[in-house]
Amino acid sequence: MSWVRALKETARSGLKVERRRLEPLVALRGAAGLAIVVGISLTLFGPSVAASSAFGAFQGAIATYQRSWRPRPVLALASGLSLAISTFLGYLVGTHSPFFLLLLALWTFMAGLAWAVGPTVGVIASSNVAIMLVTVTLPSTVAEAAGHAGMIAVGGIVQAALIVLFPIRRWGAQRDALADALAAVGDYARRLRHDPVAPFDAEPLMTARLAAAVTPREARRRPAELHGARGVAERIRPVLASLADPALGVPEEGEERHRVRELLAAAGTVLDAAARAVRHGEAPVIPPAAQAALATPDTGAILTGPARRAAGRLTTLLADVVETAQGGGTGQGAEPLLRPTLPRLIPGALRTMRAELGRRRSPVFRHAVRVCVVATVGYLLGYVLPFGHGYWAPMAAVMVMRPDFTLTYARAVARFGGTLVGVALATGIVQLTHPDTSLSAAIAVTCAFLAYLLMRTGYAVLSGCVSAYVVFLLGMGGLQWTQTVPDRVFLTLIGGALAMVSYAVYPAWETPRLRTRLADWLAANGRYASAVVLHYADPDRGTGELRQALLDTREARIAWQEALDKATHEPVRHRGLSHLAAEESAHALSQLGRTAMLMEAHLPDRDAVPVPAAAKLAEALREATEQGAKAVRERRVPRWDEVEQALDAWDGEGVPDRVVRRGAGLVLHCLDDLTNALTAPNSPKP
Repeated sequence: MSWVRALKETARSGLKVERRRLEPLVALRGAAGLAIVVGISLTLFGPSVAASSAFGAFQGAIATYQRSWRPRPVLALASGLSLAISTFLGYLVGTHSPFFLLLLALWTFMAGLAWAVGPTVGVIASSNVAIMLVTVTLPSTVAEAAGHAGMIAVGGIVQAALIVLFPIRRWGAQRDALADALAAVGDYARRLRHDPVAPFDAEPLMTARLAAAVTPREARRRPAELHGARGVAERIRPVLASLADPALGVPEEGEERHRVRELLAAAGTVLDAAARAVRHGEAPVIPPAAQAALATPDTGAILTGPARRAAGRLTTLLADVVETAQGGGTGQGAEPLLRPTLPRLIPGALRTMRAELGRRRSPVFRHAVRVCVVATVGYLLGYVLPFGHGYWAPMAAVMVMRPDFTLTYARAVARFGGTLVGVALATGIVQLTHPDTSLSAAIAVTCAFLAYLLMRTGYAVLSGCVSAYVVFLLGMGGLQWTQTVPDRVFLTLIGGALAMVSYAVYPAWETPRLRTRLADWLAANGRYASAVVLHYADPDRGTGELRQALLDTREARIAWQEALDKATHEPVRHRGLSHLAAEESAHALSQLGRTAMLMEAHLPDRDAVPVPAAAKLAEALREATEQGAKAVRERRVPRWDEVEQALDAWDGEGVPDRVVRRGAGLVLHCLDDLTNALTAPNSPKP
């Protein structure tokens, strides 16, 4: 993709406004916390302290909107306290001294490395650095700086207290994640009626798994209906696929296929009912028609072999889902997924950030270097140029910069566009109302409410609301709009331009890494398929290794898809992996994972007769896919001779179940498709 087209696509993405479900009560709670802090600060300390405390309360509420499964009060407290510390230290070293530049460089570099821990930590760290650039200019003495820092911390504390005192949909995010997973599996069941090999996006299941991880304290308070249902949904998905697939299940037409379609429709209805019950915290209501379709004795007379076995498992698992959604049954005994508490998470986060220092070519390290240099250069430019409020250039740059090209350029355009609209509206309101301190504070709180309410609709909308908020907030301290608006617009443009130039000069492109991501996915799929086949050689072995292999496969697939999405808009040539090759290779690996999943749906019981040749095939699969992954990374053609030989030996032994025989053959077919995709001539990049 050319630079012109890349800029056009990212600009369009940044200015896009989406329709999202709004949460007015949550926005109202955040605005109320801000109003409380501003009102108390104005009454007791005056406009300058009120502005600092308002930034702390505003950022504390913004932090709670990040995609995190940790309690929202923790995010508000962490954001408020870290901003208070940054502000106080920044004032101590002096805003016009070389030491402040050193502190700013260190702070921004650490904020860039924080993205290695996760996007939530990265966003909070970056936002705190950006706001710190404003708050350090407000106090005039060390005592005032301490007071400002204390009130900033109070702003975060107030937001956390309001979340505790006025909870809105307690466990709501976890309910939504689990309900989305159940609904996704239900939708998959309906699609299988018409397309027996329909694809399935495992992201809702992965999100539900992340949402299900709790601390021991949270595990004791979690609602009963959030226990266990995710694990049951995980087991339902391969059963649905094996029931519908014509290669391993029933013929494409006939009485058996008709019965399978009825079962799939009933499964979709039951899963939808369970999703609604979990989302709203109420008892599931199963339509009588779906209950009758699952309970009819005709299934055993119509279906035979693996299909009959899958139908029986499906009925049992659906009953478990319904019972769990009611708040009892299998969910009560489910072992919770434990995650570390926040104090125990800090040492691990520091180790992760330190590890990034040794990965000089990683996107996170390069982002840390970029944001450090841009913030320092932006601050120097703002100081040298004949404008006031020079901190707006580095603040805009830090707010828009992200570890990937698409988001950085899209946010830079959205930031400037939103700033223009926001300051224009703020200027018009100022000209009409000529607000005093109290009215400026009230309008600022209103702008904050709109920012909270419309945050998820697009970054351009958020930037417009925040720009107006800052204008009125600083106007509350006595600054006239003519002192802030022109400077803000021009310096925001400079900050966005610096961010965009920095990525062009020191990029971290995903396009050259596509082969590595594809190789990682191949290796993970190979381990998963090997673990499944190995169970036929040793039916009594545990499922821990198999479960971990499945999770690794999903993570590798998501990593590939994210890299592919980022590479789509990058102005970089494909370097050996064309769009067509990437598409066909991804399809082959998807089918490989799907075939292994179908075989997993029919794992033998512990007392089943072992198949010794399966052990040789499992070993061949693992070794061949590891060597194949290495070949993909080195731009060589992968070969599967060991798998062919092991499969010939296994076929000769005579496998007693058609699922195993056909599944093993389909695995080799998928591997051959991958080889063909990588050896086909590269199509020109459109």
